[in-house]
Amino acid sequence: MPSQETSSQIERVPLHEEVTNRLRDMIVSLRLPPGERIQELEVAQLLGVSRTPVREAIKVLTAEGLVELLPLRGAIVKAFSAKDARDMLEVIALLETHAGERACLAESARIDAILEMHQEMKGLFEARERLAYFALNQRIHEALIALAGNDTLSMTHATLSKRMRSLRYSGNATPENWTAAMAEHERMMVALAARDGQSLSRIMGEHIRNTWPRIKDVLN
Repeated sequence: MPSQETSSQIERVPLHEEVTNRLRDMIVSLRLPPGERIQELEVAQLLGVSRTPVREAIKVLTAEGLVELLPLRGAIVKAFSAKDARDMLEVIALLETHAGERACLAESARIDAILEMHQEMKGLFEARERLAYFALNQRIHEALIALAGNDTLSMTHATLSKRMRSLRYSGNATPENWTAAMAEHERMMVALAARDGQSLSRIMGEHIRNTWPRIKDVLN
């Protein structure tokens, strides 16, 4: 369980959303590793809240697939097998490839907003703010998927992306992997800015498929 030095107390509202976000960050950043039991009282004390919003957060994260409820053990951080990860990445790659070409047909204002988000993410990369970088990275992927204008695609992508968050975060643990992933995002944005749907589609698919070699050692 992480120490109190790793997280300041929560004061903002709505409380249950803040607790959910903080608990999700603990899981994604591996402060709560796969297979670890989530101790409600300890988390509540760490965040300076009662156990009620912690329980609500656990329900949300269970629905997202980051936590599982086991008989006699309670709430456990979900541990994915290598096959689980490869299967999910394969489907995410197909979804992003499908969305990439259509994304370039969206309104210029929406495309420009993503390009601006990328510049902000680049600044976080240069500052080595990995958790903030990753959070914005996920928002960029979600925004690119949204440009395709397919609600079913967006819903499916969101479900799988949430389940893969901690593993994908671990993929950027080494400077080499992080730099390579950032370079792929740069190529994606060049294609998006040029409205080159075929190139964006191909690069987005490659980017997701390249995740497997970056995370496979975590699962072995």
